[in-house]
Amino acid sequence: MNPTRLLAATAAAGAAVLVLSGCVAKTDAASAGALTVTSTADGCDVSAATATSGTLAFDVVNKGDQVTEFYLLASDGLRIVGEVENVAPGASRSLTVTAQPGDYFTLCKPGMVGDGVGKAGFTVTGDAVAIDGADAEQKQQAIDLYAAFVKDQVGQLLPAVQTFAGVYESGDDAAARDQYPRVRAYYERIEPIAEALGDLDPRIDYREVDAAAEGLSWTGFHRIEKDLWVPAQDALNADGETPAWKDWAPSTPDERATYGQTLIKDTQELYDYVHSDAFEQALTDQGVAGISNGAIALLDEVATGKISGEEDWWSHTDLYDFAANVEGSKMAFSLVRDFAESKGDKGASLVTRIDTGYADLEAALAKYGSADAGFVPYTQLTDEDKRQLTDLINALAEPLSQLTSTVLE
Repeated sequence: MNPTRLLAATAAAGAAVLVLSGCVAKTDAASAGALTVTSTADGCDVSAATATSGTLAFDVVNKGDQVTEFYLLASDGLRIVGEVENVAPGASRSLTVTAQPGDYFTLCKPGMVGDGVGKAGFTVTGDAVAIDGADAEQKQQAIDLYAAFVKDQVGQLLPAVQTFAGVYESGDDAAARDQYPRVRAYYERIEPIAEALGDLDPRIDYREVDAAAEGLSWTGFHRIEKDLWVPAQDALNADGETPAWKDWAPSTPDERATYGQTLIKDTQELYDYVHSDAFEQALTDQGVAGISNGAIALLDEVATGKISGEEDWWSHTDLYDFAANVEGSKMAFSLVRDFAESKGDKGASLVTRIDTGYADLEAALAKYGSADAGFVPYTQLTDEDKRQLTDLINALAEPLSQLTSTVLE
């Protein structure tokens, strides 16, 4: 985490190719008819696996014993196209979305935390639906979809942090090392949200050199990281100057318990915030400019911390963070993409350049692994590898920097 990042940009989330845009399709689009969804403790049964493009209605019935949610996800399994939440046991609610042709997933989430259950493929066929809704309505849908994704990512982050903290506190370092970069991905996709909350991001994600520079107590992921990858006695911190063991020693069991529980507490605070009226109001106040600025800010995260290898200095798991930041940036862009593209030839050209930039960067990153299969340690990258990634980041950053002004024209 770099303290110079754009703290005011409050938007971003996980990876996606835009399937349902942030815009509202024609109100006279043909309805595909209602689909029924039955949510149980371990299932999410949808009455059909295909539908025709246009307005889709999902009638969700909760036959489980916990409050549940239903999601329609884009083809990457991350992007939320639509969701209905807070469906009480025995109750029914409906979700109505406007879907373009493409591949999706359906998913239910009993308890409204964790990965969910019953994930299944869902296909929308037919013709693309023209977009001509009122501008204000289009923008509000983009904001609502972004809010839904942030809630989903934090909803998965919280139980993942609880599990991670538990194995760390117990001394099962092998399990904690395996979980560390994967748990962080949820946070990295939505990091600007925490950054906007004063000292919450420093508590969760500051590196040691940043905390020391600002006179802050050092807690969070990177404090735990150093315990899990204990540095050599002659190692230096990320500033290249401070001895790694200066004012530091591996945590005692009691200290591990404190750091683990503090991380859970801070993550709970983030969870509570994104489920509050204040979060919804903050998004509304910032509008689509907040989303487009978030796309820019998350790419800045890559450029200022991950590409240098300074973020995960001891674990060398920077490429996981790199990928999650790019996913978050791309997600934010996808929600405002149509607004930019609607601005004539200039907007269309800008969108093409940004699309190409993301595709080229993702292809280069894929040479080093994936979030599912694992990435190689950052120390395995050569100087030429890093130069190539830097060039691709810069190539994307240039058109992306024009996104907000184009969207607001």
